[in-house]
Amino acid sequence: MINYCESPGAPEAELISYAEYLIPKLRNRAPSCEKTRRLSDETISDLVQGGLIRSTVPKRLGGSEIGYHTAMLICAAISRGCGSTGLVTANMLGCTLTAALWPEKAQDEIWGKSIDTIITGTLIFPKGKAKKVEGGYILSGRWPFGSGILASSWNIFGAAVEAEHNQGGQELRMFLVPKKDWSTIDTWQTAILRGTGSHDVEVNDKFVPSYRTISVEQQLGDCAPGCKINTGPVYKLPIFSMFFSWIGSVVLGIAQGSVDDFINVTKTRVTDHGAYNLRDLTPIQIKVADARMSVDTARRIYLQNCDEAMGIVQSNRLPTIDERTRWRGEGAFAARLCVNAVDLLFTASGGGGLYDRNPISRAFRDIHGAHAQITQSFDVNATTYGRVLLGMESDNSLL
Repeated sequence: MINYCESPGAPEAELISYAEYLIPKLRNRAPSCEKTRRLSDETISDLVQGGLIRSTVPKRLGGSEIGYHTAMLICAAISRGCGSTGLVTANMLGCTLTAALWPEKAQDEIWGKSIDTIITGTLIFPKGKAKKVEGGYILSGRWPFGSGILASSWNIFGAAVEAEHNQGGQELRMFLVPKKDWSTIDTWQTAILRGTGSHDVEVNDKFVPSYRTISVEQQLGDCAPGCKINTGPVYKLPIFSMFFSWIGSVVLGIAQGSVDDFINVTKTRVTDHGAYNLRDLTPIQIKVADARMSVDTARRIYLQNCDEAMGIVQSNRLPTIDERTRWRGEGAFAARLCVNAVDLLFTASGGGGLYDRNPISRAFRDIHGAHAQITQSFDVNATTYGRVLLGMESDNSLL
């Protein structure tokens, strides 16, 4: 076992403050980020130098081992400055946390040279196929939505393992693959979240040793190989039940930034037609109040569920299927509140909101892009929770 604890991770409050410090920088870089369709080297350096990349690395290796509450606040703050940067950051931090579930040999391979190694993930299982061979698996596939893939050194791929002779069903597994074993295909030509560089990623018949793969069943709570050496409560939680928080933090941050920007501008804005103060209009007052209450309510839902989840594992039990599906359903409900807030403010911005130079235009596009992610879909997640409430089985095998 290698000891990496020469440079301990920063305290959680410092990490949140640093993320908030980056907001104006990221806001200024957002137009360029959109244009180039990737995070700048300067932004990646900022994320590393401030200790954000190592924030979800285990303490035993020198990371901060933050909980989901802090992770949400960090990613939401980054998203207030730039939604694309926020989504990539959420993907990196979430996948870094997930990598701590792998066997120790895999963790040594990832973090042996640096605990600031960047890891991303594309967990769309139907897009990948794996075949079991001696010592591991042969992995192939082409996955969309590789957010931040251009900056990463490792990627986590989801794939279905081919059933062996006359055995029914497929096993879902996650595979850690180094950069040399995948290729990136430039496909990210979109109207939303342009700066994420979420290109397609392809793997062609690459061998993945057994120690660099875990099954979906092994992440259902305190049963992954990595939990034997990373014993903190954050690693005991089923990762897919907590997925509401990662993209949710991006949706929350975009909405928070939009409300703050709109209020600051509207306090002194004079209308183009009539030369009166915009803030004097009752409909504007109502929309601002609605937007602020929507965002504040969403924030409470997100953070309350993060705290509840951490409290459950700290009390030495695992969340029930009712709790897991409720977190996903309420997370999607909170996301819908955030989208409502931005939609209200975009409408209230009038013709001026149509221009790319107006941050509300980017926020409108980006929040709808983040909301399209399946963990934020109210229909999908409410259906699962509704089934459980009605005494039926969950239709989400990842939970």
